[in-house]
Amino acid sequence: MSKILWADDEIDLLKPHLMFLQSKGYEVVTATNGYDAVDLYTEQAADIDVVFLDESMPGLTGLEALMKIKSLNRNVPVVMITKNEAEHVMEDAIGGQISDYLIKPVNPNQILLTLKRILDNKRLLSEKTALNYQQEFREIFMEITGGLDQTQWVDAYKKIVNWEMRVDANQATGVSEILSQQKEQANTEFSKFVTKNYFDWVDKNKEVGPIMSHSMMRKHIFPHIGNGVPTVVVLLDNLRYDQWKTIEPILNEQFRTENEGYFFSILPTATQYSRNAIFAGMMPSDIEKNFPDKWKNDTDEGGKNMFEDFFLGKQIERSFRKPIKWDYVKVTNVNHGKELNDNILHYLNNDITVIVYNFIDMLSHARTEMEVLKELAGDERAYRSLTRSWFLHSPLWTALQKLEGRDVQLFVTTDHGTIRVQTPSKVVGDRETTTNLRYKVGRNLQYEARDVLAIKDPQSAGLPRPNISSTFIFAKEDYFFLYPNNYNHYHNYYRNTFQHGGISLEEMICPVVRMRSK
Repeated sequence: MSKILWADDEIDLLKPHLMFLQSKGYEVVTATNGYDAVDLYTEQAADIDVVFLDESMPGLTGLEALMKIKSLNRNVPVVMITKNEAEHVMEDAIGGQISDYLIKPVNPNQILLTLKRILDNKRLLSEKTALNYQQEFREIFMEITGGLDQTQWVDAYKKIVNWEMRVDANQATGVSEILSQQKEQANTEFSKFVTKNYFDWVDKNKEVGPIMSHSMMRKHIFPHIGNGVPTVVVLLDNLRYDQWKTIEPILNEQFRTENEGYFFSILPTATQYSRNAIFAGMMPSDIEKNFPDKWKNDTDEGGKNMFEDFFLGKQIERSFRKPIKWDYVKVTNVNHGKELNDNILHYLNNDITVIVYNFIDMLSHARTEMEVLKELAGDERAYRSLTRSWFLHSPLWTALQKLEGRDVQLFVTTDHGTIRVQTPSKVVGDRETTTNLRYKVGRNLQYEARDVLAIKDPQSAGLPRPNISSTFIFAKEDYFFLYPNNYNHYHNYYRNTFQHGGISLEEMICPVVRMRSK
């Protein structure tokens, strides 16, 4: 039984209301002034579920009682009931963290609806969310098994992510497992779709398929440059679409979303390939051909993304007839974040400034190795929450807040996403085979054909050929590659970790969002 504390200097006139609530199963304790209300709450705080306060009581007013009660328990729901419709009274009450605000006279059903909303809100939302998803389950099933094109796949993926976030927000745990299974099925069908169409997408002679890594800047960003408004492009390495949706509300405090676009990451969905392709505006094989001293294959020593600023400059030269003032900033540690914060206003002198922020990539790698992070980000829901918490307190958000009041165009994007891997797939290769869990490059590879997309002619997929007999294999769905040696150990170690490089909705469908300062 829920217990209500109701304070009103005319409490005797409210007896019909009190009897009505008691008939509905609520227990009500009453007070005729603010002092008694605070005393009663102090004595019975553990048992009281909601407080009703009259605003204009003699002695200690409702607003004053509100502040004292909130100082005892800031989480207790408080409803203000008053005859006073003055705007400043409402603002003071809202500032005091009220849960609702009702104007006298109130009828019993108003009170009941308020209690339902406050006390039963989570349960009702959970039940409603579960019911709505069950009604839409079949529609999503028909979509993902019905032969979608790339635009329809993006819409289906967004729909699944939207349901994931609604289930999280409304704690509809009863449908979580069903939703997870539906996403697994979607990834199975999406892997078939990519396997069937990928070679056509990357064929320069066909010009079909979605915007991909190597055409993303040319198609999504460059058309909006040079209009006199400074542009900031923030590329968050490893940002999945669901992670974007967790930080979008924070950014919307200062920027309005004008367009939420997308592109498909090239394969491998790994930084070395996808991000170099983004900044060069070329597929990796063309980068190697045009800039042989700047491209490094997986087995080459040294950093694989050391020339992104060079590639960006070359792409800008090819894409604009008039000179464009630009800058490239890479943030990989706390000191770089501080420098970004210090210099953000200076970058507004450029036509375009590209900021690469590497934290989420480092987080996913660290989570694989550190038990404490495995605990903090145990599943997608926790991973999203950790991403949101980081962004809210990051030097990046602090820097972007300095742009308030200035006309700025902001793009938020990524190079690829990640998937939480579940299913091992055995691979055998020679000593030169790469160590990645979601893709491998090597000679004489032995693998489970049903688990992979194999590319024996890398040039046909726009990829370099490290050796004349090199083959690329890409894991589908939630598979991850393991060697037979120490199989059980590495299975337990890597299962449930977030990885990238292969074929999945989470890795390949990337957001690119255009925003404008409010």
